[in-house]
Amino acid sequence: MSRTALVTGGSRGVGQGVATALAVAGWTVYVTSRQGTGPDGTIAVACDHTDDDAVAEVFARVERDTDGLDLLVNNAWAAPRGFGGFSDRFWERPVDDWDTLIDVGLRAHYVASVHAARMMVARGSGLITSISSFGSRGHLHSVLYGMSKSGLDKMSFDMGHELSGTGVTAVSLWLGLIRTELLLSLGIDEFAGFSLQRAEDPEFVGRVIDALAGDPDLDDHNGHTLVTAELGARYGLINNDGTAPDSHREAFGGGPLFPPTAAAAESLG
Repeated sequence: MSRTALVTGGSRGVGQGVATALAVAGWTVYVTSRQGTGPDGTIAVACDHTDDDAVAEVFARVERDTDGLDLLVNNAWAAPRGFGGFSDRFWERPVDDWDTLIDVGLRAHYVASVHAARMMVARGSGLITSISSFGSRGHLHSVLYGMSKSGLDKMSFDMGHELSGTGVTAVSLWLGLIRTELLLSLGIDEFAGFSLQRAEDPEFVGRVIDALAGDPDLDDHNGHTLVTAELGARYGLINNDGTAPDSHREAFGGGPLFPPTAAAAESLG
């Protein structure tokens, strides 16, 4: 029986690579984008993730067309006006940066997760993943970017708590530097101090998610924030060119915020 996945924001970048890898692995993959486009081998659906009714219709279609949803990959994202504005400090940026980085980068993930959980809990199984970032641990890009990613980690942590015992797992994923077509087109060897040779292909992230979904110990990760490069090493996965991506854990000062480290837990106890 084919497993069904929904990848939001799947027309390019990370979402496109994830959707492509899942399709290659045999998943039935639905992808959303504003334009209604997606990679070959997937089912593309037009959706504006700021429109709750449109999001509800996407999940209703999946429910009508399939035996149920097995995997949600929350990846929808919208850049603020003038993406280069990330070099400006928060008080130098328009306040409506909130509308993209929080409303799309956080709220849309919550809305999709609500619909996914309703379908998955009824079946007693499923995985909800949210594409987060080391920007939760250290400053990256902007104040609102960090707020949105920290929010995703906390969202997954608390969803995991409430999903306990249902058979459904929620996690957030910290990706490293991603070798998108745009980044590779710049003809550079490193970005923000990180080597492109040791960065992650978008398809690598998809292979990691595929392996995670099939992990017999998946429930042990419920509510956790996981590093994709480290999961790849655990599952023996590599990039398209055979390289193994580096984890950025050390560069950003340690492990995820959720769950707390053993030392932190002991100090609280």
